[in-house]
Amino acid sequence: MPANLPPEAKAKWIKVMEARTVEEKIRALQEFISAVPKHKGTENLLYWARRRLAELKEELEERRRKRTGHRGPSFFIEKEGAAQIVMIGLTNVGKSLLLSKLTNAKVGVSEYPYTTKLPVPGMLKYKDIQFQLIEAPALMPGASKGVAWGTKVLGLVRNADGLMIVLDTSNNPLKQLKIILDELYSSNIYVRKPKGQVVIEKGRGTTGVKVVLSGKLIGCTVNDVVKLLEGYRIYNAIVKVIGEVTLDDVEKAIFGNVTYKPTIIIANKIDIEGALENYKKLRKIIPKVIPVIPVSALKGMGLDVIGEVLFKTLNLIRVYTKQPNKEPSSTPLVLRRGATIYDVAEHIHKDFVKYFKYAKIWGPSAKYPGIRVGLEHQLEDGDIVEIHLKK
Repeated sequence: MPANLPPEAKAKWIKVMEARTVEEKIRALQEFISAVPKHKGTENLLYWARRRLAELKEELEERRRKRTGHRGPSFFIEKEGAAQIVMIGLTNVGKSLLLSKLTNAKVGVSEYPYTTKLPVPGMLKYKDIQFQLIEAPALMPGASKGVAWGTKVLGLVRNADGLMIVLDTSNNPLKQLKIILDELYSSNIYVRKPKGQVVIEKGRGTTGVKVVLSGKLIGCTVNDVVKLLEGYRIYNAIVKVIGEVTLDDVEKAIFGNVTYKPTIIIANKIDIEGALENYKKLRKIIPKVIPVIPVSALKGMGLDVIGEVLFKTLNLIRVYTKQPNKEPSSTPLVLRRGATIYDVAEHIHKDFVKYFKYAKIWGPSAKYPGIRVGLEHQLEDGDIVEIHLKK
């Protein structure tokens, strides 16, 4: 990604960001592609833009079919539950059986390759929340280049909150993993947090561009970051810099074409002879930050820990709201760790931030029960929140 796109290309991208409907996004993206200079430095950007254009056209066609009453098969799955997790793997690794054992999904389990041709959803219960698991059709080499349904599967992954890679531990799992990771990385989808990460938040009442450093900028200054965003007409935003970040990383965040997905790896068929040794080799190679869970979907071994591992890997917390003099809600809000009272107030209703007076907190983040806190108070799993508004 170059950090020096010509003004015409930047102006076209602004139109992409401002587009509201799918039709508007398609037109704006087409104009953007035509304005980007074609050279080696823009290859990845153009590849991503063209793939995104194809996805939008498919989405538009699907919406048209629905409007005309056509109820054909769909690759798009509406998000439900605490988080959406896509299960991917090569063919015949046991995804269908695993989904049926973990959820309420009715799945066709078969020994024939490529039995699953459309995404299949199911709900995994964990404590008082549920995760939406989606079994994707099998990946294969060349998926990121459009082989079979590959780009659609990778689109599912990009849209999801997390990723579950399922491997057949009895059949060269290292080779399987390499194929999958190659296709993910070719689509700019990462399963491990990069050294640097940029999060751009717009519309949180900020005046001007505020750069928050939880790491350091490499080869550029805060002023360079501000100028870059202003070049894309982003004048009010919070830019969170985590780890080591270059100006190139900041521009990638503007385009949003690089994404990190919290990932767990399911080492399936652990009950088969030789699988345990393969699992041990796998565990030595995979970074410790990525959980690897040995299971047997057929025999139900190891399945009971998957919910807890997902909850921790996705870095989630549960927050319970309550009204004054009433019991807390039994259904929690599920938020990312690091969430604040602001996030809770905004989730309930946009006016709760505008008319916020104070909040009372009970639970792990409270110094004492019922303590009064402000919008920036950081919450913990199990907290109870009571918000008070200005009259």
